[in-house]
This record gives sequence, structure tokens and C-alpha cells, in this order.
Amino acid sequence: MKKIIPFSKYFFPAAVFSTAFILLGVVGYFVRGGFNLGVDFQGGHIQEIQFAPTAFSLTYSGRGNASISFDRNRLDIVITASGIEPVTHSFPFATYRSLSDLSTAFSSIEGLHFSLSASPDTQTIWLIQSAEGNPQLGSVPFVVHFLAPNSPPIAIEDVRSSLAGLGTGTIAVQNLGVPQDRRFMIRIEDREREGRRGAEIINALEGRFGQGAVAITRSDYVDPRFSRQLTDQAGLLMFLTLLLILAYASIRFKPQFATGAVLAIAHDALFTMACIIWIGMEFNTTTIAALLTIVGYSINDTIVVFDRMRENRKLYPDDIFIDVLNRSLSETLKRTIITTVTTLVAVLALFIFTRGSMRDFALALMIGMTVGVYSTIFIATGFVNYWDIQVTKRAKKKLLGGIQTPSKASN
Repeated sequence: MKKIIPFSKYFFPAAVFSTAFILLGVVGYFVRGGFNLGVDFQGGHIQEIQFAPTAFSLTYSGRGNASISFDRNRLDIVITASGIEPVTHSFPFATYRSLSDLSTAFSSIEGLHFSLSASPDTQTIWLIQSAEGNPQLGSVPFVVHFLAPNSPPIAIEDVRSSLAGLGTGTIAVQNLGVPQDRRFMIRIEDREREGRRGAEIINALEGRFGQGAVAITRSDYVDPRFSRQLTDQAGLLMFLTLLLILAYASIRFKPQFATGAVLAIAHDALFTMACIIWIGMEFNTTTIAALLTIVGYSINDTIVVFDRMRENRKLYPDDIFIDVLNRSLSETLKRTIITTVTTLVAVLALFIFTRGSMRDFALALMIGMTVGVYSTIFIATGFVNYWDIQVTKRAKKKLLGGIQTPSKASN
């Protein structure tokens, strides 16, 4: 016979611990000034930048229109004009290995002007295209950057200090990729809807690291009105999720099971948010996605345990409820551990091999999934057990009251 673990002994200590930890999260919320909100919930600029010096710039004054595109293997200049077929000039980096080679090749294109900023020996495979600037070439120079493999990493503290003079508002800086990539994500609050802070970021960085030393790989602006709508929708989404789970569990099980399930997933969300507050993790749309994933994972584990409890009540009708509960938890424990550990291995890989918001997503999942197992065993079932105890007490009290009433009447 499988050993039955007396989980019920730890229901009350678990309830005390969870309550204390969630209250600690509430204290942290006020002590630390609330969540470390991302730009998604505040409004502002999100820029991904790479510290890469300027390699060269291009302008075009010839006939028709010229556009540029390139990747790690080649660079193309496309000339289009009314009444003639587009002409594509391709420059494979395997053939044109240095900027000197590229400069000589560009001279064959009429109206294309090449201005070299880096050493002529700079390798073309080091070139990086910035998201800044119009790929349609004209009188405004189109700037191309490069990053040599032996370039020293940039310290994130230096990036933060260079942005400190941009005034009030939240400024968050995150590393992207490995340190040798010198890539960062910068989020800066912009409550005035000016939409100008992106230029301020670049000016501040170039003032510290040199003119033309920063390549913009992505730039987004979130309007404050949209961020407020997003905040309201996120709260509504969480509420509707809990409501739908309550309805589903009420149909499938008795009301006490449904309430226990909702209490457990609310506990998981609050517990995870308390950890997020004290860790200082940025709270953004990725965090909301993690919380919803945690809720789905937790309710699945809880439903499995409740199903086994329902089956065991039929198989062992003479057992008291607490024994059925402990038996069900013991029988599903192995399945719970195997499922959770298997999933955590995949999430751990995300945490180790990714950076930025994806790494935060993986960390939140690891916390939430671990707490989800704990809440299924000690919170959801603990509440169901407490409900059963109260129902039993009321039934006994009612029975005793019914027995005592005739004796009082006879007196």
C-alpha cells in the first residue's frame, strides 16, 4: 500500500506563512513606491541600442530614387526611376571584404556619395544597420555602423549614469545578449506625450560615448493614454480569468472546491507579485503574460487533485474526509513533482540563455510554478478541509440543538 503523507498537519502553518508573505509584499509595495512599472504601463520610449562606431554614410543625388538594404552577407543599392526597370547593385561581403573595397565599388554608381568615418581596413562583415534614418537615400546622410569582434564591453552602470541627467521619470536599462554585443534596452517615461525623449536618449549617450557611436536597432513609443488603457485591461483580464475559473470549477465540483481553486490561484498571483516587488523586476505586459500562465498551470494541478479526491470518496466511503484528502494528495504527489520538474527544466533553459524581458518572464514562471504546487497541496485543499470542518461543526450543533429541545419542553 502506498504511504499516505499527513499533509493536513501543515495546512495551518502554510496558511500563516502565506498570509505573512503576502502582507510582506504589501509592505514592500509601499516601502519601494509600488511596482517597477515598465513603459508599457507608464507611457514613454523603448529603444534598443548598440554601441557601434560609425563606419560610413551615404547620400544620393543621381537620377531617380536609391534605397539601401543589407544583412550579414551582402549590401544592396537599388536604383528606381520612372520609365525604366529597377537596377540592383549587389555587394557581397565575401567579395568586398573591407570598406576600402566597398568605397571603390560604390564609385561606379552615378550620384552615390560615400563618406568614410572608420579605417579603410574595417571588415564589411562587421557592419550594423541602424533603425534610425530613411533607407531611401537622399541629401540626408544615411549612417551605417560597425562593431569589431574585439570591442570592449560597455558597463551598464556607465549607460545609466549617462542618462541620469534627463530629468525626472523612470529610466530603466537592461542588457541584451552577451556583453560583447554591447546591446541595451532603454525604457524612459514620457508622461507629457511629447514623443521627443528618444532623441534625448541618443544625445545623452553620444555626449558620453562619442558622436555617432550609438546605433538604434529598435525604437517604439507608447502613448500614456494607451498605457492607462492597458493597465485597466490587464486588471479586468485577471478578474475575468478568476471569474471564469470559479464558474468552471463550480460546475465540475462543489462550491467549496471552486472557491478553494480560485483562492489558490489568487494566492499564486499575489505571492508571485510580492516576489516581483522585492526583487525589483520590471512589471510590464510580459509579467502579465507570466501571471496568466501561472494561473493556468496552477488550476490544472488543482483540478487533478480534486478529481482524485472525488474518486477516492467513492472508493473509500467509510473514510473520514481528512483521510481521503491526505490519500489523494499522496497519490498525485509523484505526478505533480514529475510534471513540475519537467516544465521547470524548459523554463530554466529560458532563464539561463535569454536576456531582458524573456529572462524576467522565465524567472516569474519559475517562482509561480513552484508556488502553484505549494498552493495546490496546502492552500486549495486546506480551504476545502476547513470548509468541511465548519459544515461538520454546524451539523453537530444543529443535531445537538434538536436533541435538547424536547427535554426543555418536558421540563
